[in-house]
Amino acid sequence: MSFDFELENAMFSSEDFNFQEIQDPLLSSIDSSFNGIEEMNSQVHFNGAEEWSDFGAYPSLLFDNGNYQDEFHLEDQQHQQSVSVNGMLGDDHRYDTVPPSLEACLEETTANIIGDEIAATTLAPQDVGVKKGKGYPFSLAALELLNNYGSGFKRLKGERIIEPIKYGNHGNNVEAEAAEDRRSAEEILRIAGARFIQSYSPQESSGHPFECSFSGLSDEETKDVELVELLLSSAEKVECQQYESASRLLNLCDYLSSNTGNPVQRVVYYFCEALKEKVDRETGRLGSSKGSGKWHRLFDINNPSLVPGAPRIAFHQGLPVFQAEKCAGVQAIVESIAEAKKVHVIDLRIACGSQWTNLMQALASRLENPVELLKVTAIGTATARQALEETGRWLENFAYTMKIPFSFKIVIVENMLSLKEDLFELDAEETLAVYSYYALKSMIAQPAQLESLMRVIRSLNPRVMVVTEVEANFNSPDFVNRFIEALFFYGTFFDFLEASMKHDDTNRVIFESFYCGLAIRNTVATEGEERKVRNVQIHVWRAFFARFGTEELELSPSSVYKAKKVMENFPCGRSCTLDMNGKCLVMGWKGTPINSLSVWRFV
Repeated sequence: MSFDFELENAMFSSEDFNFQEIQDPLLSSIDSSFNGIEEMNSQVHFNGAEEWSDFGAYPSLLFDNGNYQDEFHLEDQQHQQSVSVNGMLGDDHRYDTVPPSLEACLEETTANIIGDEIAATTLAPQDVGVKKGKGYPFSLAALELLNNYGSGFKRLKGERIIEPIKYGNHGNNVEAEAAEDRRSAEEILRIAGARFIQSYSPQESSGHPFECSFSGLSDEETKDVELVELLLSSAEKVECQQYESASRLLNLCDYLSSNTGNPVQRVVYYFCEALKEKVDRETGRLGSSKGSGKWHRLFDINNPSLVPGAPRIAFHQGLPVFQAEKCAGVQAIVESIAEAKKVHVIDLRIACGSQWTNLMQALASRLENPVELLKVTAIGTATARQALEETGRWLENFAYTMKIPFSFKIVIVENMLSLKEDLFELDAEETLAVYSYYALKSMIAQPAQLESLMRVIRSLNPRVMVVTEVEANFNSPDFVNRFIEALFFYGTFFDFLEASMKHDDTNRVIFESFYCGLAIRNTVATEGEERKVRNVQIHVWRAFFARFGTEELELSPSSVYKAKKVMENFPCGRSCTLDMNGKCLVMGWKGTPINSLSVWRFV
């Protein structure tokens, strides 16, 4: 019987509730104003705008002509023609009527959207901070999940290793300091989530129900909170299958967000695009929105080599957690092969292979037991062969400069069901290690492949297996739970990117568009086998690995120290966090988990 990742990772009831269509005053006010917005934008001509709409957020065909940055600026200019939340038409005096603010609309909506009574069977109403006897378009499980985020429930609660880290000399201190001065995207999301929850609860006080929520917020932060509320309202309409209402909300959301704005505006932009595609899929209009569907077929989200080289390299070099996790993971391997003269590492997802330059340097520094051979075997499919060969040549050149005897092997398989022990060149005298760098998550949707891989690894009996994975839960079968989990994760991640790379860094924009944008669309808009982006947290991996007779090893103080030292070299490192979840190292941004590093052996 295969391991059920969805069942194992289920945290709340996914029971659905059906509700009648509710006429939303927010939508009626949008209708009258949105036509004016469209008219205003139709009078502005942008060169290449027609081509841009064909590619949506994934314009790979625009790279060859060298105009990529201009295309992104063009899209941003289009969004600059849009309006603020509280002044939808700005200072344009061609329009005499200014619709009410989003806050006022949402407040009016609150009075109408709460209606039918339902029996609280799976979750006590007081658990989500709402009053008994009211109906909720979001399922109670979803409200509970959103409430947990609003109260900080999802933040790291392990043993804190790193307090705020002092600045190093890497990167731009001004960018990092600016990121420190403003509220994080996660804070904005939590405030918006709390307000959304609050909208379902009758207020006992006579004052304005949202006054305390906006206390201390700047004008921009207030607009960001309102924008997130608009996105949550859109997701609510999608869950209730009120697609016409959802589409109108999403059209406004699209105008108010931007893929080149601040982290909140950017994450809302990509989630808005994802919800649009979901609406198109569920209403049979697939293909009518920008890039809908076609990129899911043409772009393999689990193949990092398809992200253009420069953005991919800049991403991995610019974010401290990715540098730190590689350094700590390689250190765990170094400690496990301390006495070995022949070392063989099987890499399940080698990418550029930079982690093995660290291993070579460690082996070259040995004073005793010099290494006689370092062998690296990379696993991939036929489409990745050229990239793997280039990685091998680069590693061979580096090994030559380090005077390390080196061998690079490639194992090509159709998928992990084709992987067999006899495909590896094994030597009885070599010490074997397995390195999995975000390789397992791509197989969660194909559990048979994942189980087959684990059986092969167990038969190889490596000295150690090092596993790095995303520490998030995008695997819920329930759409809205998955939406909320992904929204908070990517909100934090975009905030992390903003602090790690300059705001105008084209590499960051490209990476967000190619990788994050598509991952969000796949997570939100697709279901079943087509939904390939599935992440689960360390407790689920522990349950899965236990079926194959594994024992989790505690990450050594030396590995943790190396991760800490790497982070100290980055200006934004002061906001990075290292925590222990049992024997596993969890790395995060401002207390929110991003990834986990664990070490295993077979017993």
